[in-house]
Amino acid sequence: MKTTIVWFRNDLRVHDHPALAKAISGSDVIIPLFIIDNALMNGANRHRFLIESLADLRQSLRERGGNLIVREGDALDVLRLLVKDHTVDAIYYTADYTPYSIKRDKAIEDAFKDSNVTVRGFTGRLIVSSIDTLNTKAGTPHKVFTPFWRNWQTIQRRSIAQTPTAITIPSAIPEGNIPDVTMQKDLSPDVLKGGETAGRKRLHDFLNNDIMDYHDNSNNMAADATSRLSSYLHFGCISPREIETLLPDNKGAAAWHRQLCWRDFYHYVLFHHPRKNQEFQERYRGMKWGDDQTLLKAWQQGKTGYPVVDAAMRQLNQEGWMHNRARLIVGSFLTKDLWIDWRLGEAYFMKMLIDGDTANNNGNWQWIASVGVDPAPVFRRLYNPSSQQKNYDPDGEYVHRYVPELKDVPLNYLPEPWTMTVDQQHEYNCVIGTDYPAPIVDHKQARAAALERYRQI
Repeated sequence: MKTTIVWFRNDLRVHDHPALAKAISGSDVIIPLFIIDNALMNGANRHRFLIESLADLRQSLRERGGNLIVREGDALDVLRLLVKDHTVDAIYYTADYTPYSIKRDKAIEDAFKDSNVTVRGFTGRLIVSSIDTLNTKAGTPHKVFTPFWRNWQTIQRRSIAQTPTAITIPSAIPEGNIPDVTMQKDLSPDVLKGGETAGRKRLHDFLNNDIMDYHDNSNNMAADATSRLSSYLHFGCISPREIETLLPDNKGAAAWHRQLCWRDFYHYVLFHHPRKNQEFQERYRGMKWGDDQTLLKAWQQGKTGYPVVDAAMRQLNQEGWMHNRARLIVGSFLTKDLWIDWRLGEAYFMKMLIDGDTANNNGNWQWIASVGVDPAPVFRRLYNPSSQQKNYDPDGEYVHRYVPELKDVPLNYLPEPWTMTVDQQHEYNCVIGTDYPAPIVDHKQARAAALERYRQI
């Protein structure tokens, strides 16, 4: 009788799960396992999303005759004990590409290499099955997105894995406890619910509605017309490869497909350049960034005096999520207007975001700080927050949603409320410095200073 552990990590689903499908087809008994690793339990919002996803996965497995076995502790210790107690023949998992995951998985493989236990990683984390051979014509890793995108489209895709209908687990194995979500602290109040069930529902709603006009509406911050599937992709509640097969043939889907490729690209970059705390572009590694805690706190709390920046940061704090255009705006503002180290912004995003993903978060922060891959002239990623608001929240709906202090301010003053006269401020119930902060920095001066700092490198 063959017994296989299916070690779930950030692949919390039963649909299109190659490791699970292979285990079921080739084993008599499987042990669906999740190991709670406290080293990865950072970010209260993400922790709650994980807990909800585990509960949903357990229910899906139970409906098929199985269960999710939950253990806490060191992964190798947990696996060794299960192998011993249940005469396990194989350990299957979905491969990941972060430095931490690669190091951990190699340690597991090394620990069992002289035993009769097969340890095998499967595809399923990304759309393409292999990122270690996806290189330029010169045989070197890609550093620019567009050539990667062209190359990525030509890579042969794997078939979708069969969804299990029946699962057999050991008859006398304690299931273990999933942590209580009500015990989590420091949670944002309006966060999406985790789990494959919620993720697949949101996916199909998006495919049937907003994706049609995604190419036109994705930058409209008030429309909320993006997929909001990033957290489900991060935890593997939905399969990026399955999504690719479901995309309709229209301009909106084509534009969103490109965004899915960006996700693969940043995992690819981190795989080839694992020193994530170091600027990708070597010439910027000696740059002296600031860390003014007063300015950083104002940015974190959404009290910068720039309405679109404050709306975005308050959305993050309230929902554990932020519109992608808003992420670019606040990233540019932190690094180039406030001259604060991009790593501090990255860390705060990882603390708050439910979709906080090592590869994508790091890649995006380096991109907007102009120190990462896909380089462009600094001025192209140095955004004027007032202009960004006029372009991407022209009716002020996004700002009004998250910054109620400005609800009576006329639209023509909303991007720069400090330009109102004192009488106007009283008339519109928004006295600058009392009801709403004065700008903590002059953008025009900050822009000139930032360009000069980059020029001197």
